[in-house]
Amino acid sequence: MKATAGCALLGALLAALPAQAYRIPASAKRDVDTRYPYTGPAVPVGDWVDPTVNGNGKGFPRLVESPAVKPASPKPRNNVNVISLSYIPNGVNIHYQTPFGLSRAPSVQWGRFPFLLRNQALGTSSWYDRTPPCSEVVVTQCSQFFHDVQITNLKPDTTYYYQIPSANGTTTSHVMSFKTARSAGDTSSFSMAVLNDMGYTNAQGTYKQLNQAVDQEGVSFAWHGGDISYADDWYSGILPCASDWPVCYNGTNSELPLGVDNPDYLTPLPAGEIANQGGPLGGDMSVLYESNWDLWQQWMNKLSVKIPYMVLPGNHEAACAEFDGPGNILTGYLNDDKANTTVAKSGLTYYSCPPSQRNYTAYQHRFRMPGAESGGVSNFWYSFDYGLAHFVALDGETDFAYSPEWPFVRDNADGLPTETQTFVTDSGPFGAINGNWTDNTAYEQYQWLKKDLESIDRKLTPWVIVMSHRPMYSSQVSSYQKNVRNAFEGLLLENGVDLYLSGHIHWYERLFPLGTNGTIDKASIKDSNTYYTNPGKSMTHIINGMAGNIESHSTLSTGATQANITNVLDQKHYGFSKLTVHDSKKLTWSFIKGDGSGIGDELTLIKKQ
Repeated sequence: MKATAGCALLGALLAALPAQAYRIPASAKRDVDTRYPYTGPAVPVGDWVDPTVNGNGKGFPRLVESPAVKPASPKPRNNVNVISLSYIPNGVNIHYQTPFGLSRAPSVQWGRFPFLLRNQALGTSSWYDRTPPCSEVVVTQCSQFFHDVQITNLKPDTTYYYQIPSANGTTTSHVMSFKTARSAGDTSSFSMAVLNDMGYTNAQGTYKQLNQAVDQEGVSFAWHGGDISYADDWYSGILPCASDWPVCYNGTNSELPLGVDNPDYLTPLPAGEIANQGGPLGGDMSVLYESNWDLWQQWMNKLSVKIPYMVLPGNHEAACAEFDGPGNILTGYLNDDKANTTVAKSGLTYYSCPPSQRNYTAYQHRFRMPGAESGGVSNFWYSFDYGLAHFVALDGETDFAYSPEWPFVRDNADGLPTETQTFVTDSGPFGAINGNWTDNTAYEQYQWLKKDLESIDRKLTPWVIVMSHRPMYSSQVSSYQKNVRNAFEGLLLENGVDLYLSGHIHWYERLFPLGTNGTIDKASIKDSNTYYTNPGKSMTHIINGMAGNIESHSTLSTGATQANITNVLDQKHYGFSKLTVHDSKKLTWSFIKGDGSGIGDELTLIKKQ
């Protein structure tokens, strides 16, 4: 993060340029602006009964998950809490997290055999001013230092073994393994998992089925399209139910989501707690933003230590809060440091969050995607090949015209956030804007996408699959969908993209093959569960936002504009989807229900030529 002086200098430089035509320097892409002070509590805690950092559970339960490496002593002074893998060209990135630094470069021992780890790879570390710092939190439940070690020049489709050595008080990990990606053009069949909008609360079934798919069915990797941990729902325990929330858990008066049979939802809340939108007992995630990240990542260790877990950004990764509730409790708390009170008007801005909880800071540090290697940017947009498929991750939150978390130039000509006008989730842009911010072609993300799609060798990777957190179409129309289409749809259709995946809306929805402006390509529909691809004319859209987040399922709003483009809509089940590339002509997609009852929907895509 740059200091205040750096931000002031950037502002002065930008102010000297034309208001609608400037280039954001690469050094400023990831900065957190601190020109105006944060005025909220030192550590925001969403628990009025016990608002301490290490609460004892008198209010909401403080859930914990085991760290990736079991400490050698009962009171460790440092530990490896999270390990996760991701693909890089011809290798892998091994990411691991600790509460404190290592006092040396991070390293990994690796080799072809578990008993012969003769190779050593060195990496780099990063950190940010976590709120609260790990010096105030239990060591095995806190990550503040983030380490990335890349192992390159590996053989494709090959199993390797690795171990993380001890450093500065950490415990040496056990020997683990990973399998490298299949090379582009490898014609053998493979399966991968697709998740969106997961979190912790209602995702237990999804988690179980996903682990089973990895352990028993050979799923090669997972791709998570945004809204990952729902860390920003730390405040769910202090916001009362709003009249327009479709599901609201408030003790004995709970309205349960469809398919839920859990007696804990009927248990009255602890005395002093406000009825809220949480889970069993009123809220079953941590009541600290950063601790929600730690909780979710440590929960996912079982998967992320053995298969690559690829991610892209959603709206819930942006900042510490997304909206205020009835009575504007969060505004009073985060802006004025007044707990358990209300204010007349919602006023959450960029500066309402602690500095470490703005501008996708946690997301940028807690993962490492192949942005640089594919010509993209960090964890925001990137691409990679696996066998017969080319996968493209897009940032549907920032870096295009009228993006949901819009660039600050939209509010302020100098391109910096204003003290009171910008919204709490506004972030980025993370790439350059070479021209007018209303012109999609001026954005670095657009220019990268065009180059990436045009460079695909369809003889090697005939299948092209793109994912962004935001859908372009849905049976329930929202204004952002048009802006996503304006940014990306033309390029995707022109370059023969086969499948566009998204989440954001918390249900499962499979649309018909769609061309420009949502025109149904009837000629590409063989039957209800089989579509033909039609490069340049249409592509299949699937909304996969049902992994199990704290906000439960979405419902069709009464009186809302709805589009008649839907083949399958499931608002009841949680789960994930499994995509299998069989060969250059056939791909199948299966919605795996989290309750263990099997497949909720299945689609076959066939290439005619």
